[in-house]
Amino acid sequence: MEKILKFGGTSCGSIASIESVLAIIEANHQVKSSFAVVFSAMSGVTNALLEAGATAASKKTLEPTIIEALEARHFEVIRHFIPVTAQSQVIAQIRTLVNELRDVLKGINLIQEISPKTSDLLVSFGERLSTALITAILKQRGLPVRFLDARDVVKTNQQFGKAEVRFAESNALIQADFNAHANEIALITGFIGSNDAGDTTTLGRGGSDYTASIFGAALDVNEIEIWTDVDGMMTADPRKVAAAFTIPSISYAEAMELTHFGAKVIYPPSLQPAFAKNIPIRVLNTFNQTFEGTVVSKVSSPSPYIITGISSIDELALVNVQGSGMIGVAGVSAKLFTVLAKEKISVVLISQASSEHSICFAIDPQVASKVDKILAKEFAQEIASGDIEGIDIQRDLSVIAVVGEGMRKHTGVSGRLFSVLGKNGINIVATAQGSSELNISVVIEKKDLSKALNVIHETFFFSQIKTLNLYLVGAGLIGKTLLNQLVGQERYLEKYKGLRIQLVGIANSRKQLINPAGISIDQAIELLDSDGESASLADFVEQIKRLNLPNSIFADCTASKEIHQHYLGLFEANVSVVTPNKVANSGPYAQYAALHQTALSKGVKFMYETNVGAGLPVINTLQGLIASGDRFEKIEGILSGTLSFLFNQFVPGKSFAAVLREAKAKGYTEPDPREDLSGMDVARKILILSREIGLKLEFADITIEKIIPSACEAAPTVDAFFEELDKANSYFEAMVNEAYAEKKVLRYIAKLENQKISIGLRAVGADHPFYQMDGADNVIAFTTKRYHDRPLVIKGPGAGAEVTASGVFADIVSIGSYLS
Repeated sequence: MEKILKFGGTSCGSIASIESVLAIIEANHQVKSSFAVVFSAMSGVTNALLEAGATAASKKTLEPTIIEALEARHFEVIRHFIPVTAQSQVIAQIRTLVNELRDVLKGINLIQEISPKTSDLLVSFGERLSTALITAILKQRGLPVRFLDARDVVKTNQQFGKAEVRFAESNALIQADFNAHANEIALITGFIGSNDAGDTTTLGRGGSDYTASIFGAALDVNEIEIWTDVDGMMTADPRKVAAAFTIPSISYAEAMELTHFGAKVIYPPSLQPAFAKNIPIRVLNTFNQTFEGTVVSKVSSPSPYIITGISSIDELALVNVQGSGMIGVAGVSAKLFTVLAKEKISVVLISQASSEHSICFAIDPQVASKVDKILAKEFAQEIASGDIEGIDIQRDLSVIAVVGEGMRKHTGVSGRLFSVLGKNGINIVATAQGSSELNISVVIEKKDLSKALNVIHETFFFSQIKTLNLYLVGAGLIGKTLLNQLVGQERYLEKYKGLRIQLVGIANSRKQLINPAGISIDQAIELLDSDGESASLADFVEQIKRLNLPNSIFADCTASKEIHQHYLGLFEANVSVVTPNKVANSGPYAQYAALHQTALSKGVKFMYETNVGAGLPVINTLQGLIASGDRFEKIEGILSGTLSFLFNQFVPGKSFAAVLREAKAKGYTEPDPREDLSGMDVARKILILSREIGLKLEFADITIEKIIPSACEAAPTVDAFFEELDKANSYFEAMVNEAYAEKKVLRYIAKLENQKISIGLRAVGADHPFYQMDGADNVIAFTTKRYHDRPLVIKGPGAGAEVTASGVFADIVSIGSYLS
């Protein structure tokens, strides 16, 4: 025989899925393939039968509702597939089985008890009904099929619920049966067998897979096909990892590891008879029949990836037993695990410190309380004497298993795994790795499971492309410009930087929009207007925390004076922050220090290059000098594009008021130019630079010399301000004439020297680095121990949406490089 086909419950679960099953069987028959087919019960039927049994055992009267629904479901299939003239015979056949089922339930109801033996008989009706139904349909279509009740040929011991197969006897019966019906296609009931007394038994978890394996091994088939509702075994659970894809080839050992940790496509232990004969298993999708699926065999085909797949158990409890009295004492582990085995408690994972000071192991949280009581009793003497400190149980945990035979051939897999988890703020509670290097398991908090799965999957399967999840607040000029720049650089970033920036959230003062699947960058503003909900910054930030997406970046492109209050919470949620907004770094020093310390401790980035000089590399240059051991003696800067323009244009013969009006007309100033002339913005910038070099200065420590007379400051309106400015023309004229008489020019300079900051209008000569200036440029001069005689000068456009957005963009990319 060439192969065994096995169809699971979802494949037999509806009219549409049965249509697909029939097509697959007919296609195999048309190519004259020699095969047999194993069926599970229709999806949900086994659970319904167990529920019916439990209800019958607990109530005085029998409730027929569940069985009537089950009967109706099978009759619906008959009426769809069987011609009217032939329906009565098939309906009678199914009704006979259902009546037999009702008799079993009546018996359970009478004695008010359901035993393991009765339970096995009860659930057997699921496979018997589905197989009989499909046999009748295929007979009507003219195929040479026969119904084979596996109980006639699969012989087991007396253990109900998970019976052990007697292979010698079963193999002989199977071979004899197939020899007697060589020209027919056997349609076999999965999951069930019978013992010597003829009682129905079931084969436990993966029972129908087991049936396929038993028949495949007995008949020496070339392949076993397991038809499910997914495209084979996946690199991860696609419900948690959208980027998961089908594994083309996997070894038996790898499949065992993955399914032990939650992957439920197949259950390899049930396929042991087939693997003992080196029969490959192909996992296929009933609903995508042309897809090649996954081949599970003794040795997998070569793979371009280091790992094969990632699996997880969502709900886990971790038990920790520790104490100094355990060190060097033989038999503690034996005593511990013997008592657990005696109570039939399964241990998922074990980890022990080399000092022997502690042993921790993972269990199903449903038995955690039971384990606590058992161990407290078993080790009562050791706890009383202080040799064991106690039994500590942590709940709300999950375990992730990274599996692959390729890990044996590569160094640094563990380091890479722990590094990517650490960079995303995911704490590892426990870890275990076997000497075979086939599986690295980590226990983490349940809340981080989805995030961890996604970053691990991206790291090991798409390591050439790192996805950054971006939240943008502020859709004004800078925000819109940033979005435009992102659109233009998508291909470059992927090709040369290995980065993909996915916009997942956007907000302005009116609306907000979050979509974890991504928001089209080139349509983001339109989508925000059409699909956004009312803006609430607190709610927006809470959604970011709740989503807990990997590689998250919060870009604050606003001028808000309140938004920085959310930075700390974002850092604690392992979200990096990028911003041109100066408020956070120029506020109270304690706030500045808390933000930076928290970002450092949480392993996230706080990037603010655009706080000083927009797109100029001021902060990065300063930090680089400090990191390399240089020491700062003086920092001077023209740090306002507006004031730079004003004093570049203000020369003898020109009215200062006229120059300011020109600057305002060009959009260089605030609506009220006094905000620029106050020097407050310059003060914030130089304060940030002072803190970057380690000075604990406050805003109150800055000396700001006034530019304009008091009458101008006190003017009630902007128009009145300009009128006063016109009146004060002689004041400004005297200053500029005096400077030019000395062959100097006026510059508005911020200076940090001897731990003091002063800001004011200065006259500088041709030997000063700020003498030659153009337009609205910023310039910063660093005088350090290395750059003592000639300061390091950074000069260029220090304002404007394009350069500011590009600086924000550069900061985002730098975070991506850190995360890679």
